[in-house]
Amino acid sequence: MQSKAGRLRAMHDELVKTYGPQHWWPANTSFEVIIGAYLTQNTSWKAVEVSLANLRAAGALTIAGIRALSLDKLQALIRPSGFYTRKAPALKAFIAMLDSEFDGSLDRLAATPTQALRHRLLALPGVGPETADAILLYALGHAVPVADEYLRRLAIRHKLIPSDSDKDRRTYDALVQLTANAFSVDLVEDQRRLFNEFHALTVAVGKAHCGRIPDCLHCPLSFDLKRKKKAHSGKE
Repeated sequence: MQSKAGRLRAMHDELVKTYGPQHWWPANTSFEVIIGAYLTQNTSWKAVEVSLANLRAAGALTIAGIRALSLDKLQALIRPSGFYTRKAPALKAFIAMLDSEFDGSLDRLAATPTQALRHRLLALPGVGPETADAILLYALGHAVPVADEYLRRLAIRHKLIPSDSDKDRRTYDALVQLTANAFSVDLVEDQRRLFNEFHALTVAVGKAHCGRIPDCLHCPLSFDLKRKKKAHSGKE
């Protein structure tokens, strides 16, 4: 019987055939990725795009731009993303950390070893594991998996993790480990690319078929459910 990691890798391969390369994250600069990672918490990407457009129009979609904004002005600009009274101070805290510890340089931040950098990001207000890993992977070029709600749904529905798994740290860590096992390759750059594409592909299939109400019949990953069913019936 194929391992869970092997099944997840097979799902990736099928999603590549279905959707093609995704070329994520949708942003023009590394710093824009970081802003987006903060703003997308508990909201839709459409709402984030409005906030990003506001920041861009104000000339504030840069490190210097966010630094120069008053907290009140920043809150007003990112209000469409929701939770702006929490997200604005969190963005200010990120800039303060970058300035005080890395001379305001994303390159110096990115040069920090992965685990130490992840630990530092998680110590910031408003940064949980998913946000930290998205920043590491998409903005700073570190080879780390990102697990989101779409992957959690997919993994539960395909019985890759227990069906009673909730949105807690243990579930996130289990999804990250499963993804890491599925894309264990020799070259770090290849692994980074695979983590990048797989996360984007799970978002694509999640939006199309794995929402709150699943559409498994037309999903490109239905082959795995059928294979799993055959294996349990002793026909494989």
